[in-house]
Amino acid sequence: MEGVNRSSTDGTPPPLMDGDPEHGVVVEPDTQSIPVVLASPHSGRNYPDDFFSISRLDPISLRKSEDCFVDEIFAAAAGLGAPMIKALFPRAYVDVNREPFELDPDMFADALPDYVNTHSPRVAAGLGTVARIVSHGKSIYRHKLRFEEVLSRIDRHYRPYHARLSDLVLRTKKRFGYCILIDCHSMPSSNPIPPRGPKQGRVDFVLGDAYGRACNPAITNLADGSLSGMGFNVVRNFPYAGGYTTRHYGHPEAGVHALQIEINRGLYMDETALSRKAYLTELSARMADLVARIAATDLNGEFSVSSARRRD
Repeated sequence: MEGVNRSSTDGTPPPLMDGDPEHGVVVEPDTQSIPVVLASPHSGRNYPDDFFSISRLDPISLRKSEDCFVDEIFAAAAGLGAPMIKALFPRAYVDVNREPFELDPDMFADALPDYVNTHSPRVAAGLGTVARIVSHGKSIYRHKLRFEEVLSRIDRHYRPYHARLSDLVLRTKKRFGYCILIDCHSMPSSNPIPPRGPKQGRVDFVLGDAYGRACNPAITNLADGSLSGMGFNVVRNFPYAGGYTTRHYGHPEAGVHALQIEINRGLYMDETALSRKAYLTELSARMADLVARIAATDLNGEFSVSSARRRD
């Protein structure tokens, strides 16, 4: 960080700086025609060389934390006229679906500032803004980190991602009068989730709307009904009720609805080889259909795409 001490003496977080735009990308349609923004925060797979040098894990083990190919699965949905933001950096390096300073003090050689959240459930699980472990509980680092290293990651990656996402949400709300943010994720097929419906051995999707606080229930109901109608087994809010993105951006009373979608990886990929299954193409088409249905939602006429106010 070029010798600049960015810690605070008054217990408040330092300002987050703009970062390098090459570490995240927004895929823009020629014209945004639907009031939807898509986000893929965990599908990044550009691993910095310096990360490998301080990790005790091989590249394949590190990649077990990725939401592999989720950006590809929702690419067809973005083609309907919705912008999509996707992180290019991996979540094991810095996780943008966390608070900016959600950190485990045991990971650091130096003391953390007072403003750092050291007691969240995510920190306790080893999955803070900078994770301590990857899936299956494997520790990432050979040695303790310095807080300045983490500030650099947050400045270069976390802040630019959320600056762009905030801009997309505000721009969509201004144009249409409201915004539906779909946060796109995947989950390991081994998660012990109580199933619902005829497919007792597998849960295909988990929808998270912070128990109705982050999204109008009509949107969640539509997503649930649409996926169930496609033959998928769907549960809500367990074990994924929505992460930081869902809770931070989702304010239905202010016209922003955030819905987190978790897809069972066993549907579309080989989780050991980290390779695509042929079904990924069909799944992508189904996600496009789902997004089209969500975009056309009419909540008593208030949020109808056809009647939405457009402010150019």
